[in-house]
Amino acid sequence: MTVPDAGPQLPAGVTSRPWAEGDDLRLLELWGDPTDAQQHQDRAMLRPSSTGQGREGQPWARCLVAEDEGIPVAAAVVYASSVHPRRLWFYAETAREQRGRGIATALTGALRAEVAEARSAGTVVTGELKTRFAVVPAGLPETVERAETAADADSHPAGSPADHPAAAFLAGQGFAPLQRSRRIAVGPGSITAPELDGTGLAVEDLATGSVELTRAVAAFYQATHGWDPAEMTVGRAQQLLLGPATGASGAVVLRPAPKEQGGSIDAFAISYTPERSEDPTDVLLGWNPELAPADAQAAAVSLLALLTAQYPVQLEVDDAMDVLAPVLDRLLTSGHARVLLDTRIWATDAT
Repeated sequence: MTVPDAGPQLPAGVTSRPWAEGDDLRLLELWGDPTDAQQHQDRAMLRPSSTGQGREGQPWARCLVAEDEGIPVAAAVVYASSVHPRRLWFYAETAREQRGRGIATALTGALRAEVAEARSAGTVVTGELKTRFAVVPAGLPETVERAETAADADSHPAGSPADHPAAAFLAGQGFAPLQRSRRIAVGPGSITAPELDGTGLAVEDLATGSVELTRAVAAFYQATHGWDPAEMTVGRAQQLLLGPATGASGAVVLRPAPKEQGGSIDAFAISYTPERSEDPTDVLLGWNPELAPADAQAAAVSLLALLTAQYPVQLEVDDAMDVLAPVLDRLLTSGHARVLLDTRIWATDAT
């Protein structure tokens, strides 16, 4: 990746400074409420800068705010991830009436210069960036208005990522498509539940603090993120995916035989408390990556069928999860599932 020396300059009358306490509320006044769940999550990336050292316990981060005559109008951030060290997360947003002035471009150039300096000092191990944006799911009107993210253009996105206002900006900054991640709701009774009697299969509830479950989750996560290599340890899996702060409220596993007979975990499902009670239950569905693909798919589908026998669930699935993604695609085609959120991940080193 080629990093500019100084980068484009801010337009006249616009200055930049580090993120300060209260900027989230000041920017919200101009930006308005987030228009989808992805933008809500991504705004949480904006944070105070951190050296990534000492007692602060925060990863390395740099966040800049642009002010027009003293009023915050835009912000951009880059920060490191200990779980995915290959790339730094990047996010930028500009108030709608300020777009087209090159503010996001200037902030991005300034952040890249700081990344290059930190990399030279050995503080960060990479200069590559990744970001994400949501496209309008199929079936929603293309006139749905949403705020532009990670971009300095001004238009409304259609269902294609190429039509999204972030795409032209990101392409100009050296980003390219890396991965698609979808949140999909699966309706009740969509899959015929397996007959367990006489098969030897065993379904078991497990505590989310189970060491066996935590190891299974860590192995699954590691194996399904080859596109963004992970360093998911057992400790991190417990903290980030299973601990009390995550909202994990229960777990069920599928074994080829009861545990007392040596049956290991073939598939697992972690349920998370939904934000609203009427939402389908949020579930992390995974499988043993050491299984043959056909066996892994059979185990995952069997557990999904049991989960959705009476109630809907929602799952997050990357296209790289080639065990589960084709099954969900068929359910989408048949109308037994629907896309809640379609997120595209772009990176500066995508090939």
